[in-house]
Amino acid sequence: MRALIQRVSEASVTVDGAVIGEIGPGLLVLVCAMQGDSETQADKLAAKVAKLRIFTDENGKMNRSVLDSGGAALVVSQFTLAADTRSGNRPGFSTAAAPAEGERLYEYFATQLAAQGVPIAKGLFGGDMKVRLLNDGPVTIWMEV
Repeated sequence: MRALIQRVSEASVTVDGAVIGEIGPGLLVLVCAMQGDSETQADKLAAKVAKLRIFTDENGKMNRSVLDSGGAALVVSQFTLAADTRSGNRPGFSTAAAPAEGERLYEYFATQLAAQGVPIAKGLFGGDMKVRLLNDGPVTIWMEV
Protein backbone atom coordinates (compact mmCIF):
# COMPACT_ATOMS: atom_id res chain seq x y z
CA MET A 1 0.00 0.00 0.00
CA ARG A 2 1.06 3.55 -0.63
CA ALA A 3 0.22 6.67 1.31
CA LEU A 4 0.94 10.34 1.08
CA ILE A 5 0.70 11.78 4.58
CA GLN A 6 0.39 15.48 5.32
CA ARG A 7 0.50 17.07 8.75
CA VAL A 8 -2.42 19.47 8.79
CA SER A 9 -3.94 22.14 10.98
CA GLU A 10 -7.30 21.13 9.48
CA ALA A 11 -8.68 19.16 6.54
CA SER A 12 -12.04 18.27 5.04
CA VAL A 13 -13.65 16.34 2.20
CA THR A 14 -16.71 17.62 0.36
CA VAL A 15 -18.90 15.58 -1.99
CA ASP A 16 -21.73 17.24 -3.93
CA GLY A 17 -21.38 20.39 -1.84
CA ALA A 18 -21.67 18.59 1.52
CA VAL A 19 -18.80 18.06 3.95
CA ILE A 20 -18.61 14.31 4.60
CA GLY A 21 -15.42 14.22 6.67
CA GLU A 22 -13.36 16.78 8.52
CA ILE A 23 -10.67 17.00 11.17
CA GLY A 24 -8.79 19.66 13.08
CA PRO A 25 -5.07 19.16 13.75
CA GLY A 26 -3.73 15.81 12.60
CA LEU A 27 -3.00 13.93 9.41
CA LEU A 28 -4.46 13.89 5.94
CA VAL A 29 -3.74 10.36 4.70
CA LEU A 30 -4.15 9.79 0.96
CA VAL A 31 -4.01 6.02 0.53
CA CYS A 32 -3.83 3.61 -2.43
CA ALA A 33 -4.01 -0.17 -2.45
CA MET A 34 -1.72 -1.75 -5.03
CA GLN A 35 -2.12 -5.07 -6.86
CA GLY A 36 -1.09 -7.91 -4.56
CA ASP A 37 -1.69 -5.94 -1.36
CA SER A 38 -3.49 -7.64 1.50
CA GLU A 39 -4.52 -6.97 5.08
CA THR A 40 -0.86 -7.47 6.03
CA GLN A 41 0.20 -4.32 4.17
CA ALA A 42 -2.80 -2.39 5.52
CA ASP A 43 -1.94 -3.43 9.08
CA LYS A 44 1.69 -2.35 8.67
CA LEU A 45 0.71 0.96 7.10
CA ALA A 46 -1.84 1.72 9.83
CA ALA A 47 0.72 1.00 12.57
CA LYS A 48 3.37 3.15 10.87
CA VAL A 49 1.00 6.07 10.30
CA ALA A 50 -0.25 5.98 13.91
CA LYS A 51 3.32 6.00 15.26
CA LEU A 52 4.94 8.34 12.70
CA ARG A 53 6.70 11.03 14.74
CA ILE A 54 6.13 14.21 12.73
CA PHE A 55 4.52 16.44 15.36
CA THR A 56 6.67 18.80 17.37
CA ASP A 57 7.46 18.28 21.03
CA GLU A 58 8.08 20.93 23.69
CA ASN A 59 11.58 21.48 22.23
CA GLY A 60 10.32 22.09 18.70
CA LYS A 61 11.60 18.72 17.43
CA MET A 62 9.46 16.38 15.31
CA ASN A 63 9.23 13.75 18.01
CA ARG A 64 5.52 13.11 18.60
CA SER A 65 2.99 10.94 16.77
CA VAL A 66 -0.60 11.78 15.96
CA LEU A 67 -1.49 9.65 18.99
CA ASP A 68 0.88 11.62 21.23
CA SER A 69 -0.45 14.94 19.95
CA GLY A 70 -4.14 14.05 20.33
CA GLY A 71 -4.78 14.60 16.62
CA ALA A 72 -7.04 12.82 14.16
CA ALA A 73 -6.69 11.45 10.63
CA LEU A 74 -8.71 12.16 7.52
CA VAL A 75 -8.34 9.05 5.33
CA VAL A 76 -8.97 9.57 1.62
CA SER A 77 -8.73 6.96 -1.13
CA GLN A 78 -6.35 8.08 -3.88
CA PHE A 79 -5.79 5.53 -6.66
CA THR A 80 -3.67 8.05 -8.56
CA LEU A 81 -0.83 7.30 -6.12
CA ALA A 82 -0.33 4.23 -8.33
CA ALA A 83 0.54 6.47 -11.30
CA ASP A 84 3.27 5.14 -13.58
CA THR A 85 4.82 8.07 -15.41
CA ARG A 86 7.91 6.36 -16.81
CA SER A 87 6.81 6.52 -20.43
CA GLY A 88 4.72 9.02 -22.34
CA ASN A 89 2.79 11.90 -20.87
CA ARG A 90 -0.30 10.03 -19.74
CA PRO A 91 0.06 8.23 -16.40
CA GLY A 92 -0.91 4.58 -16.20
CA PHE A 93 -2.72 3.13 -13.21
CA SER A 94 -2.56 -0.59 -13.97
CA THR A 95 -0.61 -1.34 -10.78
CA ALA A 96 -3.46 -0.13 -8.55
CA ALA A 97 -5.66 -2.78 -6.99
CA ALA A 98 -8.94 -3.52 -8.79
CA PRO A 99 -11.71 -1.19 -7.55
CA ALA A 100 -13.52 -3.75 -5.36
CA GLU A 101 -10.27 -4.87 -3.72
CA GLY A 102 -9.06 -1.27 -3.44
CA GLU A 103 -12.22 -0.27 -1.62
CA ARG A 104 -12.04 -3.28 0.69
CA LEU A 105 -8.43 -2.52 1.65
CA TYR A 106 -9.13 1.22 2.00
CA GLU A 107 -11.96 0.51 4.44
CA TYR A 108 -9.83 -2.08 6.25
CA PHE A 109 -6.92 0.39 6.56
CA ALA A 110 -9.22 3.06 8.01
CA THR A 111 -10.61 0.55 10.51
CA GLN A 112 -7.10 -0.54 11.52
CA LEU A 113 -5.93 3.05 11.94
CA ALA A 114 -8.91 3.70 14.21
CA ALA A 115 -8.06 0.50 16.11
CA GLN A 116 -4.62 2.00 16.80
CA GLY A 117 -6.47 4.73 18.73
CA VAL A 118 -6.47 7.46 16.06
CA PRO A 119 -9.84 9.21 15.63
CA ILE A 120 -10.65 9.13 11.92
CA ALA A 121 -12.87 10.72 9.32
CA LYS A 122 -13.08 9.43 5.75
CA GLY A 123 -13.64 10.44 2.21
CA LEU A 124 -15.86 8.55 -0.25
CA PHE A 125 -14.17 5.73 -2.15
CA GLY A 126 -14.46 6.38 -5.88
CA GLY A 127 -16.29 9.64 -5.27
CA ASP A 128 -15.68 13.00 -6.90
CA MET A 129 -14.24 14.64 -3.82
CA LYS A 130 -13.00 18.11 -3.06
CA VAL A 131 -10.24 17.85 -0.47
CA ARG A 132 -9.34 20.98 1.46
CA LEU A 133 -6.36 21.14 3.78
CA LEU A 134 -4.15 23.54 5.62
CA ASN A 135 -0.73 21.88 5.51
CA ASP A 136 1.16 22.45 8.76
CA GLY A 137 4.88 22.97 8.30
CA PRO A 138 4.57 22.03 5.52
CA VAL A 139 5.21 18.40 6.37
CA THR A 140 4.49 15.82 3.66
CA ILE A 141 5.69 12.20 3.85
CA TRP A 142 5.58 9.46 1.19
CA MET A 143 5.16 5.96 2.63
CA GLU A 144 5.03 2.55 1.01
CA VAL A 145 4.80 -0.84 2.74
